[in-house]
Amino acid sequence: MNNDKTKPVIIIGGGPGGLMAAETLAKAGIPVTIYERKPTLGRKFLMAGRGGLNLTHSEDIKTFMTRYGAAAEKLRPAIENFPPSALREWCEGLGQPTFVGTSGRVFPKSLKASPLLRAWQIRLSELGVTFVFQRQWLGWNSAGELVFTNTEGKTETAAPAATILALGGASWPRLGSDGGWVKILQQQKIPVTPLRPANCGFAVTWSEIFRSRCAGQPLKPVMLSFAGKNIQGEMMLTEKGIEGGAVYALSAALRDAIEKNGSATLTLDLRPGVSSAELIQRLSAPRGTLSFSNFLRKKGGLSPVAVALTREIGGKEVQTLSPAALTALIKALPLRLEAPFPLDRAISTAGGIGLDALDDHFMLKNKPGVFTVGEMLNWEAPTGGYLLQATFSTAVYAAEGVMKRVGR
Repeated sequence: MNNDKTKPVIIIGGGPGGLMAAETLAKAGIPVTIYERKPTLGRKFLMAGRGGLNLTHSEDIKTFMTRYGAAAEKLRPAIENFPPSALREWCEGLGQPTFVGTSGRVFPKSLKASPLLRAWQIRLSELGVTFVFQRQWLGWNSAGELVFTNTEGKTETAAPAATILALGGASWPRLGSDGGWVKILQQQKIPVTPLRPANCGFAVTWSEIFRSRCAGQPLKPVMLSFAGKNIQGEMMLTEKGIEGGAVYALSAALRDAIEKNGSATLTLDLRPGVSSAELIQRLSAPRGTLSFSNFLRKKGGLSPVAVALTREIGGKEVQTLSPAALTALIKALPLRLEAPFPLDRAISTAGGIGLDALDDHFMLKNKPGVFTVGEMLNWEAPTGGYLLQATFSTAVYAAEGVMKRVGR
């Protein structure tokens, strides 16, 4: 236990995890200093706000916890300690009421991150939290002090009562989280699973004509199927492949399959609301003077993008298929995925600090007094509010672990 109450707890990283840990500690009267490598706070948080800022999800906690896969049991105490209801109350306390969308996702009524972040910064300042910007963390020196560099390249050191690492993953690195901490921790013999893209798109080799006509267009509604899981939603076609909410929901399984086998085949149902029998009947009608594309559009009910994709995958022979064979293709279109999009285009990060290397409050076992939170830990979850919820919850739980350690 560290009884020096004059030393601050240092938090490295000014994203939502770092800010939530700072608030938890400051409310307990513990001095806190946040070191941030960028000139402002919460850059990725603000980016998330462009999509409405999906804070958490309203589903029951039992179902909620299944979204974290193998990491669920390690995260359970933290999430049950600071559950979705607590996150919504916290948001309300900052003057940002929330609502539940039709999908069960929870958003601030403003659908923006900026008002919430502004109110949060004011609260933290009033609680006495100190902010130090444009400091790059380099690790520890031989005396065990934290080492930083400033914008002039000069070295600074700090000896805190405890440290919380809230450095994020490696997606959207231009916003601050570039995964540079991985080498620092590996040098300390801390096990870190390589960082990989999560909730990401995938590369597909399109023909030039398809790319020029369809890139940037959505495909909806569509049912995506892989490894026994079916997701209906929207898929976006890009110049280099596919992305979108329905794709992200399957991205972990697709990524792992590609790593194992070199590629993965995603199955698309382009007419999810129509049975095969009904579609066969529709496509058995005489084509008359209709072109093949117009026939699929008018009789089959396919959108122009779906028609183009059917032709892209089916090739020239697609026009000669029987109604039954054509229906089978439309209802189970095979799309070969070659690779996940790189980390800098992913929404979140998989991999990170091994959970076995942490105690119950996410303190590094071989680095006493150093706690870790959020995406630095080896867990992943789909979009839908699960990412931010776990980041907030682990931050609160780690901060409570710090309180015990410093005797507060």
